[in-house]
Amino acid sequence: MNSLKMDVKQTIGLLLEQGWSQRRIARELQLDRATVRRWGERLGKKDSPGPSLLEGNAATTTPGRPSDCQSYNDEIVAGVDQGLSAQRIWQDLGSKNGFTGSYQSVKRYIRQLKKKQPQRFWRMECQPGEEAQVDFCSGYWLQEEGGRKKKTHVLRIVLSYSRKAYSQAVLHQDTESFLRCIENGFRHFGGVTATLNLDNLKAAVIQADWYDPEINPKLIDFARFYATAVLPCKPRMARHKGKVENGMAYVQGNALAGRTFGSVAQLNAHLLDWEKNIADMRIHGTTRKQVCALFDAEKAHLKPLPSGLFPCFREGPRMVHRDSYVEVARAFYEVPAEYIGHSVWVRWDGRMVRVLTSELETIISHPQIEPGRFSKSLGCQGHPCPSIEESHGYYVKKVAPLGVHVLAWAQGTWETRGPIAIRLLQGLLGLTKNHRAADIDQACHKVLDCGQWKLKNIRSWLEHPTVAQATLPFLESHPLIRDMADYQAIVGSFEKADPQTQLL
Repeated sequence: MNSLKMDVKQTIGLLLEQGWSQRRIARELQLDRATVRRWGERLGKKDSPGPSLLEGNAATTTPGRPSDCQSYNDEIVAGVDQGLSAQRIWQDLGSKNGFTGSYQSVKRYIRQLKKKQPQRFWRMECQPGEEAQVDFCSGYWLQEEGGRKKKTHVLRIVLSYSRKAYSQAVLHQDTESFLRCIENGFRHFGGVTATLNLDNLKAAVIQADWYDPEINPKLIDFARFYATAVLPCKPRMARHKGKVENGMAYVQGNALAGRTFGSVAQLNAHLLDWEKNIADMRIHGTTRKQVCALFDAEKAHLKPLPSGLFPCFREGPRMVHRDSYVEVARAFYEVPAEYIGHSVWVRWDGRMVRVLTSELETIISHPQIEPGRFSKSLGCQGHPCPSIEESHGYYVKKVAPLGVHVLAWAQGTWETRGPIAIRLLQGLLGLTKNHRAADIDQACHKVLDCGQWKLKNIRSWLEHPTVAQATLPFLESHPLIRDMADYQAIVGSFEKADPQTQLL
């Protein structure tokens, strides 16, 4: 600007007084528009845009070459009223009206329209206890020992009437952390607001919709528990919760900037002290009153807190595996076999795991177990980790009602056959499908007498039961058999003979 000659400076001032636009002056004098604007501001003369483009619903432009868009003023105004972008309006003008102007000319024309008829933003203020606004800010890094850094997220809750706030740092923006932070905020305030104005974060809103948003079921239960209403703001409309948006900038610039913390606990202790001694003591720029004094007047209008804490839980969909188990927190829980291959909804809270249908009806409940364990496994009465001896004892008790011989055979299998005895007893139980208990007991009696310890021996006795042998009559005499007296005589003759003769 200082390099311009005096005659050029005077020419710029004279043309601005005559109503020339900065664009036209820059074009005619072959200068940069920024140079013309700066010199005009120095002379106290601004660009004269002329009458409003919307006056009388007809477009008139500044002095100079008329705009290519002037003939299409009504179409452009209608597009702006519909909320269409400049590119969409330019495309519609070309396809429907044969417009041959450039996209940049349409942008300039629309900019002038909006400049002369800006959109008004209505200010909203709340009654005491009516609303609390909630938002997250991210990006603060903890400096842990050893030089490691960990990212945190700070959730801030601001009472819209008094601007009293509560801030808490967490490591995750999940639903569990989100609800606990809000609950801690209510406990800090000593009461509950009628509504909660929050952003459409995934932890709270499943499907954003200004008129009918789909809210996370857990957040619905939380709001019902605390007798408050959740009202998400319009997507990409941060001004709908401007009080907390400004509050987040205040936290980042005043409470966190230039400070270092080694843990989440240290950061939260600092935030609590900062809220009490700095944020609450300030005179707010809008209300012109001290925050803590205005909160004292609002506190009486807050709803009372419930007697206990919200029973917070984690939840999510699970697929039932082909072994009829679902995996929750790295542990495995049994589900009825008819749900194999189906998706179920699971809720767990550190004590119980509840498996639900898609309509949130309970299917089965389990006490929560350690990771890597199963709620039930095959073995001794479904114990998670049965030993081989326990499993054998379990099957011995199962076969005992079949009879005393069965019990004796079952007890002896462990000593004679070892761990395979479990399979033998399982097979013995399978014989009850086709044979009576008395027959099995009798077969066990036979194999015990014979010292047999194989299942096939019992099967053989059951398939081929023995027939009792017929008793034969005893014969007193027979032609081929000598009489007993003859044998006695022979023996007597040997006894009377000479010993020398016997030796010979």
